[in-house]
Amino acid sequence: MDREERIKNACKKIVECINAMSFVNLDDQRVHSLVMMREIARGVVENRDRKVTKSDVTRALHSSIEKMASACRDIVYKLSKMSYKGLDDERIQSLLRVKEIACKHAKVASVGSDLLIRESLVGEETLTSNNIDALVGGAEIMMIEGSLEVEAEVQNEDGHNAVQKRPVTRAKRACDKGVQDREAQRKILEDEPVEVEAQLGNEDDQNQEQEALSQPPLPQALIWPADDRVTLQWIQDVTSTIKQFSDNHTPSEFHSIMPIAVANKLIDSASSILSKEPNCVEIDCHGEDSRVVVVGDIHGQFHDLLYVLENAGFPSENQFYVFNGNYVDKGAWGLEVFLLLLAWKAFMPHRVYLLRGNHESKECTLTYGFEKEVKTKFGDQGEYVYNKCLECFKVLPLASIIAGSVYTTHGGLFRSIRIASSRRSRRKRIRRLELGSLNELSEVKRSLIDGPYEGLNILLADVLWSDPSLRQGLSKNKARGRGLWWGPDCTEAFLKMSKLKLIIRSHEGPDVRAGQHHLGDMLSGYCMDHDGESGKLYTLFSAPDYPQVEFGRKLYTNEGAYAVLKSPNFESPSFHSFKAVERPKADPFFTVDDEDKKASSNHEDEIASEDVDDEIDLGEQDLTSMMMWMAPNLFKFHRLLR
Repeated sequence: MDREERIKNACKKIVECINAMSFVNLDDQRVHSLVMMREIARGVVENRDRKVTKSDVTRALHSSIEKMASACRDIVYKLSKMSYKGLDDERIQSLLRVKEIACKHAKVASVGSDLLIRESLVGEETLTSNNIDALVGGAEIMMIEGSLEVEAEVQNEDGHNAVQKRPVTRAKRACDKGVQDREAQRKILEDEPVEVEAQLGNEDDQNQEQEALSQPPLPQALIWPADDRVTLQWIQDVTSTIKQFSDNHTPSEFHSIMPIAVANKLIDSASSILSKEPNCVEIDCHGEDSRVVVVGDIHGQFHDLLYVLENAGFPSENQFYVFNGNYVDKGAWGLEVFLLLLAWKAFMPHRVYLLRGNHESKECTLTYGFEKEVKTKFGDQGEYVYNKCLECFKVLPLASIIAGSVYTTHGGLFRSIRIASSRRSRRKRIRRLELGSLNELSEVKRSLIDGPYEGLNILLADVLWSDPSLRQGLSKNKARGRGLWWGPDCTEAFLKMSKLKLIIRSHEGPDVRAGQHHLGDMLSGYCMDHDGESGKLYTLFSAPDYPQVEFGRKLYTNEGAYAVLKSPNFESPSFHSFKAVERPKADPFFTVDDEDKKASSNHEDEIASEDVDDEIDLGEQDLTSMMMWMAPNLFKFHRLLR
């Protein structure tokens, strides 16, 4: 065994030993030192480069205190709902005493936690993991001291011991998994009364506290699997925890059930899988009983996503899922949608396929709510989580080929970058838009966070932003400012060239189709846009009653839909429309006002007024003219995106 492995094994023993200890009889300094040692050891085990700071320790303690406060609130809530009918006076008084003590403990824990965080902001201290030999020696000492007569204490969501300063440490956590309420009540009754009258405030404040404590308790915080392997049970826990939380709690508390460490691990785990997939994933599903469910835009409508999964059937050995992108923005639960789908991807990487939509970009998420949502739900750490999501967006594939016959993507078709041109003069060439191929799509650099307006990677914008039209040929999509419009002839040509029989794309809901009488209105969640000799083109949208704005006010009463493709006739899909399920009223972090609509209208007018000069590709010898063309356009785009 080499030295590095020996050190890691010793550090693992340190973490395990400290996690098994009770801190009840230890003073604050000893507790702090042990937690600091554990965090340094964990950093060595996980190959972290970052220094361990005082804030890391504070956050661990803060999390433990919050969990105990939540446990006390849980007791208060259950006792508030409990019927005392049939109980004698002595038993009723005992229960009321339990409730009173739980209220006080919850209050003290909250105050203590806040003070702990505030204190950590003063005089930040760091401890490095350079002196590894000292840690190895510490591990040996801990092994010897492991025989200390200490009882197993409650553990928090990270598997760490719950820690509080006296007298808060006397409030044992009563609602850990598997502990019955009666046992919890007995433990609290055995504790000495805590003197917290000075902190309870006046009578009005006490009434407000009682009302707050009577709210449903926070669900148990999620814990990342110990072996780093996502399981079906873990996904079920994630689903039920998020749903329970969304029904009863505010977004700012989200980090209490989804610790940043768990979110970080989940995003990294899924990203490592997604990054290895090609731009266009090929889905081999030729089994006799194979089914593929294709889902369109979700836009943060978590409860509707759950309906699709439950109604269509969860991913399994014979059931594949392809999601066409736009998981976030314009909905209250974009983060929950994205994290749940990443969990499914991590669990079944060859059965669940996540494609990128135009809203999986920095440009859109800054404008349509996702950035604000993440920062609301993770507070000071929101910027970090948001950037993690952006990095994950960049590795999402762009399209899929199902069973060698069906092409799915978010926006649609795309131009060829191998441009044929006719010479008009020595210095100018006329650019002719031609249809791109799957081979060209495979060469696109998808790691750009926003689809470019020009350049060799303009295909990224095309595949995310383009829309079908009934007008023949390819033309620039002036309504959106990027991407293309393509006609029925292009659909036919693409299917023939690629030897495919069907296209299912998304990207357009009832808001985009409103007033466009030449194509379907999308009120049923899907429509057939092109029907040719070689196959058909469908648009699929899975967000009913979209968009969700102003705390649930409906703009459209559209249905959502999903498609089911079955072996052996994958090119003949069945579409299943569904109405919006009941969901809590919530802030979608996005509003529509007259000024935004006016800006959008001005954008379209400016683009529509452009002449054919934007289709001129100047020769290499005329760089000055090229810059003169680019400058005003760049200025315009910058102004519109501000």
